[in-house]
Amino acid sequence: MSGSSAGSVSTATDSVASTENLTETDAFFKSSLVLDPAEEYKTTNKRRGLALIFNQERFFWRLGLNNRNGTNADRYNLERRLLDLNFEVRSYDDYKQVDVLEKIHEAAEEDHSEADCFLLAFLSHGENDHVYTYDGKISIQDITSMFKGDRCQTLVGKPKIFVVQACRGDKHDVPVTPCDVVDNELKTNETVVDSCAIQTLPAGADFIMCYSVAEGYYSHRETINGSWYIQDLCELLQKYGSSLEFTELLTLVNRKVSMRRVGNSNDRSAIGKKQVPCFASMLTKKLYFRPKK
Repeated sequence: MSGSSAGSVSTATDSVASTENLTETDAFFKSSLVLDPAEEYKTTNKRRGLALIFNQERFFWRLGLNNRNGTNADRYNLERRLLDLNFEVRSYDDYKQVDVLEKIHEAAEEDHSEADCFLLAFLSHGENDHVYTYDGKISIQDITSMFKGDRCQTLVGKPKIFVVQACRGDKHDVPVTPCDVVDNELKTNETVVDSCAIQTLPAGADFIMCYSVAEGYYSHRETINGSWYIQDLCELLQKYGSSLEFTELLTLVNRKVSMRRVGNSNDRSAIGKKQVPCFASMLTKKLYFRPKK
């Protein structure tokens, strides 16, 4: 009797387990939608779009942040390249927190219906998910949220590009030489780092977040020529900005910056160290900055 009872329990258990296994099978959804992998964002509007540049060189002394010598070279180079691509560029130097927020809010309130896209660049120190203004810090999420569809309807379905030149951690990237490659040593002016850390944050559809360095690492800036990232981004925008798809161009920027190494620095431990940028794309189509007619 006990054997029969045990067999019944075993059979019942196996039956339940079998049923449970069947119910745990992953479901899938087959869409009838045909996607064109070559589809591009519309770039035939009257205007390319607005580009804001917030350039922070100096900071209120209570913040304890070093001046960012060389950042004005970044701002100047970025202005020239974006003007070449037909952006309407507005630059702001060393703005206080309330003034930065006001300018961003004003931009989000504007009518972008005749624009292809929108761009915002922030050149500063960073910490966690914030960037520093002259006298405080602002959440990157607070900045990007102003341009989401419910708050900026004329940019719905259009690319929203955010460029962040700031440090994202407290580590140097240690160089590793591939077996078939030897990096050429670059002779540069003194190299320093932008302070603190920035986290990678999702923003929403049609956003692309472009960071000067991967999360957790230092971002290098030359005291005369400007940051490695903005130097190389601007050089490649000049060469390929009107012909190469934007995420492909950013991949080239990653490669070019990664070939650099710190040569001259007051911080002896930084010499020989490297940097790799990164980008987080929520774009849904290919993005080109084709010449305006």
